Amino acid sequence: MRYIYLLIFPMLLSASILDFKYLQEAKDAYSDKNYTKAQESYAKVDSDEARFNQADALYRQKKYKEAIDIYNSIKESKLEAKKLHNIGNAYAQMNKLDEAIKSYENALKLKEDNDTRFNLELLKKRKKEKKKKQKQKQNKKSNKDNKDNKNQKNQKDNNKKSSKDKKESDKKKSKQEKEKEKEKKNLDKKKKDSKEKRKNQENNQTKQIKEQNSTKTPISNMEERKWQKMLNQRGVNTLMIPLNKGKKDNEDKPW
Repeated sequence: MRYIYLLIFPMLLSASILDFKYLQEAKDAYSDKNYTKAQESYAKVDSDEARFNQADALYRQKKYKEAIDIYNSIKESKLEAKKLHNIGNAYAQMNKLDEAIKSYENALKLKEDNDTRFNLELLKKRKKEKKKKQKQKQNKKSNKDNKDNKNQKNQKDNNKKSSKDKKESDKKKSKQEKEKEKEKKNLDKKKKDSKEKRKNQENNQTKQIKEQNSTKTPISNMEERKWQKMLNQRGVNTLMIPLNKGKKDNEDKPW
């Protein structure tokens, strides 16, 4: 962030020789950018000014939370505005924009300062851009979710339709198979009926023949010879198979 306050204060008359020594060591270390040593030396001096610079040394080491804790321990009212400015810088470095903005605004309430005002407007702009990006990200995620939901719904509808089509196809297939099976049964029945009818007809014919044969009076031997004699007299030669062999009947006996 733009500008952080550092207090370079004159040695107080009441300061001890050791305080002077520590303050000088801290100042030299800070100038050499040895912020760790500067922080340690400032910590040995018990004053709000020393604590202010100790917090600054921590800030330079990117130990922002530790720096904020030290700044908050400062009670001197004349350091309040600068302290709040530096706390705002520390929060900004931690990307805690709301806390940084609040700290800058509190500093400006105590004292108007160009650097504090610049940092405040900069963070407000950054926060606005961050919200815009978050909104775009949410919209993008929402659109993606809607698209995914739509795809899932379409997939579900397609699966439903496919399942329904399959059921209808299976139903139609089953119906066709049943019709084929029914046709086959009817055909088999017709064949069976035709076969039975033919068999019955044959049986009836056989029965009729048997009945006719059973009612026909067989020709006797004598009749057969007489019939043959008559045929011979007429000049018609034919062959007859004798039906019975045995004793001749009396040919003189009339028919």
